[in-house]
Amino acid sequence: MTDEKPTDDTSPDGIWTEGSVDTEEPEAPREHRLAAAWKRFDERVSEAQVRFGERAAQARAGAARAKVRAEQAKARVDERIEKLPIPREEQFKGGAHGERVTARIGALLGLAFLICFVTGLLSHLIQHPPGWFFWPSRPVWLYRLTQGAHVISGIAAIPLLLAKLWSVFPKLFERPLVKSLPHALERVSILVLSGSAFFELSSGLLNVAQNYPWTFYFPEVHYAVAWVAIGSVVVHVAVKLPIVRRALTRETVPAAQAEQPPAKKPVYGFTRRGFLRTTWIATGVAVLSTAGATVPWLKDISGLSWKTDKGLQKLPVNRTAVAARVTRTAVDPSWRLSVVTRGGTKQFTLADLRALPQVSADLPIACVEGWSQMASWRGISFPTLLRAVGAEPGAEVRVSSLDKTGLYGASTLPGEHTADDLTLLALELNGEALDVDHGYPCRVIAPSRPGVLQTKWVEKLEVL
Repeated sequence: MTDEKPTDDTSPDGIWTEGSVDTEEPEAPREHRLAAAWKRFDERVSEAQVRFGERAAQARAGAARAKVRAEQAKARVDERIEKLPIPREEQFKGGAHGERVTARIGALLGLAFLICFVTGLLSHLIQHPPGWFFWPSRPVWLYRLTQGAHVISGIAAIPLLLAKLWSVFPKLFERPLVKSLPHALERVSILVLSGSAFFELSSGLLNVAQNYPWTFYFPEVHYAVAWVAIGSVVVHVAVKLPIVRRALTRETVPAAQAEQPPAKKPVYGFTRRGFLRTTWIATGVAVLSTAGATVPWLKDISGLSWKTDKGLQKLPVNRTAVAARVTRTAVDPSWRLSVVTRGGTKQFTLADLRALPQVSADLPIACVEGWSQMASWRGISFPTLLRAVGAEPGAEVRVSSLDKTGLYGASTLPGEHTADDLTLLALELNGEALDVDHGYPCRVIAPSRPGVLQTKWVEKLEVL
């Protein structure tokens, strides 16, 4: 036997395998690997595009089916609505729903709103004056006029607003309900206008009646919503101005309309003249029945005047001594009026005040609720009182009341009023000593001032 050396045909463990060869391939170049990876990526993108296309097609088909179902549902709803006893816009063909009627009533309503807003703004500024605001003391009836106009214009606006809403009432039944986004925004703006106007008029009417079925502070909310209402009016007028101009300037019926055959008798409606006449009469009755509260020569014909000269000492009382919880302190013999100046504090008894020079003046007391009454007052003029304590007339004076529970237990008299001889620390009313409900032992009465600032039951004056 001869020794044989293992050859390269043996396996790694020494076992020979017939035909064994080296099968390991050389590594492919890098360029080939990148090309293969890019090919695989492209194939996957193509597959994703195909799947996305299939899903998009399915989504479009689903949307088309949903649109068809929505149209079918809308058709069914419209069909059911048609069967309901709801009037359609074209049924309201009476003259009360024409452009001319709406424009005429709207013009007067806008004027009433403007007067009401401006006079209400003045009243607010008088009660809460900013540094730049000035309100004169003469003429003595100025606030009586502005606040009376505020309430009267507000009352006149109530029937005008109802008539205006009736004239555009058919618009609630127009089809379709919303035509476009601008149309939807216009409808929302009208809703804001109607809501704010109703709130202002209804809350103002309840304030006139001194009935407050709410918990918020009426002056602040009424003032804030007034800006919303007047802003809505301005926007509405700007949008409708072309229609208003056309309606108010049109004198004859267009020829195209004149050639049309007469329309059938409308289902709903009034004649234009009859509707306008009814509106003017209703507005006039509303004004005449209430204006006597502030217009002297209408007192005998204003059946709904809520304040008259038949009250205590011929003057109405809004807040009694009992309500203010001052009955005992006001009639206490130890009562003293304190007048505070930079030089110190001086006190006056009621006898001391009566010993000072007295002045008589006929001045109206005008309340924010709109009523006003003329009365004869007697007392010490503020210029005289200020000189008696070493102060100069024309200085601001803060007035404090024995009433510690009310919202108007203090007020500030501006220099314009403290320099006026008609501004009194009143001790008498209509020839008699003040009744305790009218402010005994003394009260402020100043020309052209709101009644809430004519402080009663005065206990302290501070010269500022």
